[in-house]
Amino acid sequence: MNAQSNLFSNNKTGKATASQDSDEIDLSALFGALIDRKYFIAIVTAIFAALGVAYAMFSTPIYQATALIQVESKGASVPGFDDMSGMFESTSAAVTEIELLKSRTVIGEAVDNLKLHTVVEPKLFPVVGGRYYRKFFTTDENALAIPKFWANTYAWGGESIDVFDFKVPSHLLGTTFELVAKSGNQIELKLGENTVLAGVVGQTINQGEFSLTVRSLNARADTRFLLKRNDRLSTILSLQGAISASEKGKDSGIVTLSYQNKDAAFAKTVLDEVAAIYVRHNVERNSAEAKKSLDFLQVQLPEVKKQLERAEQKLNDYQKNQQSVNISLETQGVLEQIVELDTKLQELELKRLEVSRKFKREHPLYQSAVDQIKVVQRQKRDLTSKVTDLPETQQELFRLTRDVEVSNEIYMLLLSKTQELDIVRAGTVGNVRVVDSAAVDYSNPVKPKKALIAVMATMLGGILAVGIVLVQRALHKGIEDASQIEALGLPVYASVPFSESQEKLTGIAKLKSKNKNKTGELLALSNPTDLSIEALRSLRTSLHFALMDAKNHVVSISGPSPGVGKSFISANLAAVLAQSDKKVLLIDADMRKGYLQKHFNIKAKVGLSDYLSGKNTLEDVTLKTDIENLAFIARGAVPPNPSELLMHHNFSDLIEIVKEKYDLVIIDTPPILAVTDPAIVGNHAGTTLLVTRFGQNHVKEVEITQNRFEQNGVDVKGVVFNGVVKKASNAYGYYGYYNYEYKTES
Repeated sequence: MNAQSNLFSNNKTGKATASQDSDEIDLSALFGALIDRKYFIAIVTAIFAALGVAYAMFSTPIYQATALIQVESKGASVPGFDDMSGMFESTSAAVTEIELLKSRTVIGEAVDNLKLHTVVEPKLFPVVGGRYYRKFFTTDENALAIPKFWANTYAWGGESIDVFDFKVPSHLLGTTFELVAKSGNQIELKLGENTVLAGVVGQTINQGEFSLTVRSLNARADTRFLLKRNDRLSTILSLQGAISASEKGKDSGIVTLSYQNKDAAFAKTVLDEVAAIYVRHNVERNSAEAKKSLDFLQVQLPEVKKQLERAEQKLNDYQKNQQSVNISLETQGVLEQIVELDTKLQELELKRLEVSRKFKREHPLYQSAVDQIKVVQRQKRDLTSKVTDLPETQQELFRLTRDVEVSNEIYMLLLSKTQELDIVRAGTVGNVRVVDSAAVDYSNPVKPKKALIAVMATMLGGILAVGIVLVQRALHKGIEDASQIEALGLPVYASVPFSESQEKLTGIAKLKSKNKNKTGELLALSNPTDLSIEALRSLRTSLHFALMDAKNHVVSISGPSPGVGKSFISANLAAVLAQSDKKVLLIDADMRKGYLQKHFNIKAKVGLSDYLSGKNTLEDVTLKTDIENLAFIARGAVPPNPSELLMHHNFSDLIEIVKEKYDLVIIDTPPILAVTDPAIVGNHAGTTLLVTRFGQNHVKEVEITQNRFEQNGVDVKGVVFNGVVKKASNAYGYYGYYNYEYKTES
């Protein structure tokens, strides 16, 4: 078995191993792919970095207002149990107060007081308008910025508006209106192109369910403002989510409030209002008990006063009628005792009512108050029984005097209690207080973090670019390593590097500039030291040994698809063989689109199709070239039936004639996956070579090409790997396939 057979056998046995290796992730190849696309990655990263910087520069800054509230614990602890309090988990007082602070009651009152459900802001020019508006500064509070880009309807700086009230129908809540400033302090409210309201600043404008009151306005004529009335509940819920409240440390009782908004002064105002309302509600909760008692006494006090006046009137009338001046001294003593007991009884009754609001009837304090009342009532009955022996006149006088004295004592008692509770209520202090009122750092907005945005955008651009490169590599199945071809059992006779010189010769650069002239010269003549030509010389050597076992010296060259460079390989290989003193005939068997004659600057009027159809002789179609020992047969006129012409006995006769006349015959054929012509030619050739293109042909495509030839009884001897580009992603695989430039020094 010769060396070529050994190579073929080794590739067959290594096919399974190569297939297994293809499933593994080659990190060096992936890293190389990134290096190959380094300019693409750099450009995408730079674009994202520029976008990130632009976003950071033009985005609206967000300011944060912060406040500090102290929550003090209520209620005294039980003596002796202070040290045991840590043994039991309990809810922090601050946690409860935070929930109360963010309740709809507190937030809703702030929304109503500040009219936060009405949103008004100047209409700014897209993208850059916000930056111009924020950067405008003047000492004159009524000065306005000069419009940019001739956009007079936008606000550019200094514009302001104060909307006192704005009402819309319920179905238009959340809809954005345009308020247009007009000359003469006039305004218009528009919804789309329709004018909803029109009037004067400072007056209430009504129209149906619409109502608008603008207190003040400072803007040029035609300047527009965006005005919106939101639903109250949605505004409350939005503000609840925007205000952040947290306790600093565990059980510290210190609550930090924060609120972020693009308007620093607005953020400060909102936070101060919420804190003030919360503190006031806390005081009202703590004074609620005294207020309830005070309300009760304020209701009872007028009634008691009326009772006193009626009792005094009755006593005076009775004394006048009976001409009785006074009661006896003994009766006076009993009266004083009864009045004292009635006063005490009223105090106990007030105490019972107070205890009943805090405890159930079964509670010992309540039962104690009831028992005391019973004792006093019993004492009062005993004293009253002593008066029954007096004359009727003295008894009536005693009763009326007692009513006056008791009513007076009760009135004085209630009046004293009322004043006492009023003092308690007025002096009540809540268990929370504002330590630090809202403050904003105007010089340092919390958003956007410009440096972070720029870095993140740059990283995102880099990651995206790398991802695109890796996805493209995963989706791109073009062969970039000769070992992938050898894994199919096909030996690679030569890897021909991509030649920039050939690109210029074939006019690809001209094609890109809409010049479709493909006339050129052979690279083997114009630049014989080019690496591609050196690779073809290597192919010449390999072909010399491969032809030893072939049935003839006819070489058929084909490819899987158009554009793989068959004509380039055929023409330059023929030239290289002719330069080695071999008599070579090059035949262009691509009778559909062949253009080999342009490589030789030959205008061929007749060719292979003309010979096969019997129109011309072999001598007529065989042309000489500028290269010694190299003859050429062009394609000829385009026939309607190229495959039938190749199957004619004239083609067989041609092969028999030329193989005896020339040392080597090279036939350039069309792509096998496009037409069947290469299979017909291959049956007459002793050697069939397949040309594949770097990064263009897939492994499956090459495998199907090989099967197509085998189905037609043609054995593909080897592959020429054309257009190889040295990449970092596959540089490790170029040993044995890539040629190094090795020129002689002049």
